[in-house]
Amino acid sequence: MTTYILRRLAVAIPTILVLIVLTFCLMYAAPGTPFSTERPLPPEVMANLDAKYGLDQPFVVQMWRYVSGILFSFDFGPSYYYTDQSVADIISQGFPVTLTYGFWAFVMAATVGIGLGIAAAIFHNSWLDYLAVGISIGAQVLPNFIMAPVLILVFAVWLNWLPGGGWNGGAVDHVILPVIALATSFMASIARLTRSSMLEVMNTNFIRTARAKGLPMRRVVIRHALKPALLPVISYLGPTFVGMITGSVVIDVIFSTGGIGMFMVNAAFNRDYPVIMAITVLTGVLTILFSLLVDILYAWIDPKIRY
Repeated sequence: MTTYILRRLAVAIPTILVLIVLTFCLMYAAPGTPFSTERPLPPEVMANLDAKYGLDQPFVVQMWRYVSGILFSFDFGPSYYYTDQSVADIISQGFPVTLTYGFWAFVMAATVGIGLGIAAAIFHNSWLDYLAVGISIGAQVLPNFIMAPVLILVFAVWLNWLPGGGWNGGAVDHVILPVIALATSFMASIARLTRSSMLEVMNTNFIRTARAKGLPMRRVVIRHALKPALLPVISYLGPTFVGMITGSVVIDVIFSTGGIGMFMVNAAFNRDYPVIMAITVLTGVLTILFSLLVDILYAWIDPKIRY
């Protein structure tokens, strides 16, 4: 197992380095400059701005400064738009917000989705199966950009139970609606994937043998069917978790949470390239790390994968 983890680390670390370099190259090749406006600035002003941010230096020097700053001190440089803040300061403001509602949305989606999928598979073709499938389809056809306004309309406007926006330091009543809006569509996908995987496992020979021995259904499911049935679900949960905790532009805009997704949109409009690169690198690194975690879980659940 240790050898397998070391091999996966040997692949993940160079991949992160390549990701950082490619992100810088793509932003460097982007047309225009961060200081391009409808009214062109005087050449002297542009020259001073380029010198201030190091944009007048050769490409190799700029890339080395950027890559080394990230690797050795987690420094993404200054923001071109928020002149009094660094990129690290901006991420430290938005990422905790996104991490909070994204984590709880993931817990809700995984718990409810896996539970619905298992129940639907065990009680196949029963009313519970039809109910679980109906809930999954209903949640699947209501993406978050539709679910969010509906939730605000019902619970904030009509019933006046919960606030329709804001963050208020992560208070519970301000977190509930963003979590539900973000979790529903992912919950539906997890439920459908779990149901199909569990149905496939429940029809295998070793499950028939376990049931023929007279083992209780609970033991058959927990001890024999659950692990192999969760393998494809775990593959889906890895990138899903990264997508949730790195921000949803729709959730940030509609609920005004102040998460990192809104900073990404503002940075794109303002050509704030360091912020765009930082969020891109953060998302990529988290994706690689959680893919590594998924591979380790795979090897733990199914020892054949180690070989």
